Amino acid sequence: MEYYEAANFLFGLRRFQVDPGTESVRDLLAHLGDPHEGTEFVQVAGSNGKGSVARMLESTLRADGRTVGLYTSPHFEDLRERIRVDGRMIPERAVTAFVEEAKPWLVERAADGEPLTFFEVVTAMGVWRFGRADVDVAVLEVGMGGELDATSVVDPVAACVTTVSLEHTAVLGDTVEEIATTKAKVAPADAPLVTATTGAALDTVREVAGEVVTVGGPGDGADVTAEYGGAVTHQESRVSLAGDDWRVETRLPLLGAYQATNAGVAAALARQVGVDDAALARGLRSAHWPGRFEVIETEPFVVLDGAHNPDACATLAAALDELDFDSLHLVFGAMHDKDHDEMAAALPDPETVRTCAPATDRAEDPEVLARVFERATDADVRPNPSVPDALSAARDAAGADDCVLLAGSLFCVAEARTAWTRTATPKAVDSPERAADVLRGANAPPDAVDRAREEAVHRVVETRVTERQAAVLERRMPAVGGDCVTSGLDGGGELHEVVLTGTLGAFRRLVADLDGASAGGTAGPNGAGGLSDVADRVRRAAGLDAGPPGRGYPWEEGTAVMGVLNVTPDSFHDGGEFFDREDALARAERLVEAGVDIVDVGGESTRPGAEEVAVEDEIARIVPVIEAIAGVDALVSVDTRKAEVAAAALDAGADLLNDVTGLEDPEMRFLAAERDVPVIVMHSIDAPVDPDTRVEYDDVVGDVIDQLRERVLLAEKAGVPREHVVVDPGVGFGKSKRENFEMLGRLGEFDALGCPVLFGHSHKSMFELVGGEGGDAGPETVAATALAAANGADIVRVHDAAENVRAVRVAAAAADPEGFDPPGTGEDE
Repeated sequence: MEYYEAANFLFGLRRFQVDPGTESVRDLLAHLGDPHEGTEFVQVAGSNGKGSVARMLESTLRADGRTVGLYTSPHFEDLRERIRVDGRMIPERAVTAFVEEAKPWLVERAADGEPLTFFEVVTAMGVWRFGRADVDVAVLEVGMGGELDATSVVDPVAACVTTVSLEHTAVLGDTVEEIATTKAKVAPADAPLVTATTGAALDTVREVAGEVVTVGGPGDGADVTAEYGGAVTHQESRVSLAGDDWRVETRLPLLGAYQATNAGVAAALARQVGVDDAALARGLRSAHWPGRFEVIETEPFVVLDGAHNPDACATLAAALDELDFDSLHLVFGAMHDKDHDEMAAALPDPETVRTCAPATDRAEDPEVLARVFERATDADVRPNPSVPDALSAARDAAGADDCVLLAGSLFCVAEARTAWTRTATPKAVDSPERAADVLRGANAPPDAVDRAREEAVHRVVETRVTERQAAVLERRMPAVGGDCVTSGLDGGGELHEVVLTGTLGAFRRLVADLDGASAGGTAGPNGAGGLSDVADRVRRAAGLDAGPPGRGYPWEEGTAVMGVLNVTPDSFHDGGEFFDREDALARAERLVEAGVDIVDVGGESTRPGAEEVAVEDEIARIVPVIEAIAGVDALVSVDTRKAEVAAAALDAGADLLNDVTGLEDPEMRFLAAERDVPVIVMHSIDAPVDPDTRVEYDDVVGDVIDQLRERVLLAEKAGVPREHVVVDPGVGFGKSKRENFEMLGRLGEFDALGCPVLFGHSHKSMFELVGGEGGDAGPETVAATALAAANGADIVRVHDAAENVRAVRVAAAAADPEGFDPPGTGEDE
């Protein structure tokens, strides 16, 4: 079974109506061998805020050193987003394995007239995955209700009810008390139920659950006090949390007083399962949660929020007070079963409204929504067929000091976010066999692979688009002389993988065609908008766009060489050699004489088993060296994972930041933005490296690109220009030796991120695969440097400067013999 067949089977279960209860899921899990037995679960129920609480709790548990599963809904782009272990989506092969095991039983049940729903089966898949991954704790976001929700098949060790409002009344009841009753029945047997409910809902929760831990603001008399300290920046806010014998002050990567309450609920749950205060503070600050008051741009402000009912819209309105702007331009799309009049009344008065519909059958007609806002406001109201077109129209109408707000549904947020997250990946295809691999990797059906493999041996670009955008590309690419193969996925609302193949001329004609269609308003029916954004990404991936103007960095002129200067006693290759200041200075001078463009100074080893270095000690190691070498004829970078160390290094004269944890320290991205310096963002699983860590990738290159793109967006939202973000695939960090070589061979695909690419392979254990020795693999490193330069690396990070500088020059001369300028003479030798 192929992945797309497994996913289509799951999507097909959406045709079955909700039948509240846990018996069916319990039966399925019994058929699977009860994989959830032995796993600790935490259930998160409520009307609003449960997704944020689930993410905050997961982040604090991971900060406490635990392996954590997270189950949430809905998803944005990919079904697999719903099920994560330590932040990584369930692999495609795991989805396929689950469906292969469960499908015969599910078909038999459907034949008996007792089918399971999509949510029930995906919940079972999440529980199955967490058991197989042997997680320490799994956090389950409840779908609706509580007592009869599919997630209640587990016996939680902790649980909460965030808030209660009128929702899903046809299933849960017509009053707040009825809804609170079913939600409160998630209460664990051996711990108090945590809740932020108030009034009649709280009275009901107390009656049903018995012992409770309440969360509220100062003066509310709650067991846990959550005090909101206001916005620090457009990306973070202050919060103080306190219980009887504990207090935590930290920042949240979210704005709005309601998020302080959510943090209080997450903190109370975390303390019930043994998380200490330090991990709690770290975890809350790292709990990024897309689509929840996500400020994605600043001039004008562009805010994405999945508020999907009147209470959530009222909370969103209060959060908007955190931002200082002139006029509000609203983009609104919602599901047809929501109270649109009340949602419109709860939102602030906008100057313009652009209604839209995401590509799902549940979406309300934009014209119906437009009529709602025409009655509720004096705004300029216009319906738009698609989310991307509505967002584009609102951004065009807004001034630099205004705010564009997209709200009404997470489905709308998901489509809107593609304007910032979509990638188009160039593929190196030099044989029909490689073409077939690319097509199968995009989940193309076998007949499409057979049809296109011979014709795909030239320029190839892979991207992800909506189903209707895919249909447009399937029509237009053949019309300009190319080909388009789409995945076999049939699910509504999910992004579809698309492989475009053709000559340079065909791609040039395609992007011109898409630009023209978008400008002329002929983008097509609902969901096919946003074609100009697709054209921009394809244009770059196909090599039709030179990118933004340069800023004079050495990697803009060709592959730059970064020389390593470890001021540590324990680095894996040259530990202790340059620990003395004079030795370090001499080393830097030799690196520059050999031709390096960047000197990378590090004061803490990330080799396996390395001990963490205290901030003060790391600063004491590197600052004198950076001060001493600041005048050399090269840029100076600081290799650190701590923002405090990075700030001291910049003060001492460093020019760029090199973060092996990919911005795990939240301050790092704000520091790079404030100082206007480049930052290298590496994909890593553990730092220092844990040799026992094994990560299951479907496609190591594609998966690393997907994970890096959110890190790049995180930096951009903090104010770091994309051209200031350098991405590092993280050779040796959570990848096997073969996977490291695969990244080397496919390095050009990282161009999809629109950032310079660094490859750091020097003397690493990957070379043991080809007979080298880890830690002492000089010839292998030089060979890989030449390959990396030829395959598109913008920077190579090496220990042995002279040999690797020459390797880069060989690659440059081979790529452009006529244009190559030999060093030192300026003449052709």
